[in-house]
Amino acid sequence: MENFSLILAIVVITALAFDFTNGFHDTANAMATTISTGALKPKIAVAMSAALNLVGAFLSVEVANTISKGLVDENGIRPEVIFAALVGAILWNLVTWLVGLPSSSSHALMGGLIGATVASAGFGAVHGDVLVTKVLLPAVAAPVVAGLAAALSTRLSYTLSKNAEDEATRKGYRAGQIASAGLVSLAHGTNDAQKTMGIITLALIAGGSIAPGSNPPTWVILSAGLAIALGTYIGGWRIIRTMGTGLTDLQPQQGFAAQTSAATAILASSHLGFSLSTTHVVSGSVMGAGLGRKGGTVRWSTATRMMVAWVLTLPAAALVGALAESVTDLGDWGTAVVAVFLVASSAAIWKLSRREVVNSGNVVAEEPAGVVTTAIAAVTPPPTGTATVTVAEDLTATIPSPSPAPAAPAADPAATV
Repeated sequence: MENFSLILAIVVITALAFDFTNGFHDTANAMATTISTGALKPKIAVAMSAALNLVGAFLSVEVANTISKGLVDENGIRPEVIFAALVGAILWNLVTWLVGLPSSSSHALMGGLIGATVASAGFGAVHGDVLVTKVLLPAVAAPVVAGLAAALSTRLSYTLSKNAEDEATRKGYRAGQIASAGLVSLAHGTNDAQKTMGIITLALIAGGSIAPGSNPPTWVILSAGLAIALGTYIGGWRIIRTMGTGLTDLQPQQGFAAQTSAATAILASSHLGFSLSTTHVVSGSVMGAGLGRKGGTVRWSTATRMMVAWVLTLPAAALVGALAESVTDLGDWGTAVVAVFLVASSAAIWKLSRREVVNSGNVVAEEPAGVVTTAIAAVTPPPTGTATVTVAEDLTATIPSPSPAPAAPAADPAATV
């Protein structure tokens, strides 16, 4: 490896750090529904996801080539530009992880790269046609398509199993969930791990270590796969909680439908080279599965916060990337300042996260009751038989279950309602 300078080594290490944050940020994409429905224990789920992410990293390089060859002009891009892009992506990943929002790591990376490139070489260095056709359009279409597919799959699942025994149905769909969750993890490796491969390959081209137009070297594929697998194993428990129980309440049939729909969409996009956000796809499929069950609901307050984060991801990461590039452009000391800022900010975010620890032991904790539910519970003693129904968004009330009709007319008037 010729011309492997200190700045290039820093860029590679920072890229792998981003890949690590991508792993724990996106663990929820594969395993949140599996954990929330009880199909797999939390630690077993993340270990399985980590292994399959690593395998998926070796299956394709189409998305990596979109990042390294298509999105920005390779000529004139310095390693410092890529370092600045990674700073924007990492900080956005950590901030959204802190508040438990499943935003897109992919869009954070591409936003940081676009912002840093524009700050360094101008708007002409960004390939607008690739940005629109392989990034923006899939970002809009993917969650809609996955959501519709999940809603239809959920309806079909309930129709096919309506006459089956409930317990047998649950067991069968939980087994299906394990298989479909594995497929999502594999798909995630074919898509998200490749983005880091692409950014490292672009840095190697910018640093003169490999020729323009080269595919990712084997060591890049291996290191990116290991980094995202390790991050996945750590487990982004905050986002798993939001995805698994914060959006909707899922049953095994819904979890299976959501994961199968998401995996299909992600694998198709990886084959076509679309730099798709797996977060958008899985979130869309979870909402679709929530609406697909009769009587099912989606917590639109949580969904709205997620969608706001999706819209802000590209511009926010681009702004931080552009600012970081402006500082690194001042020379080596500027790059050092940005590096220190990144480390200090990451440490501060981690310290803030310790105020409320979310881990494998409390990740499936139920959402707190709303004010209406609390008020009703305070003045009304619970009846002998109860059932839960949705009365408003994010609020539930407990009401008596209907009693079976008596075999004969009741003699006691007090028994008649």
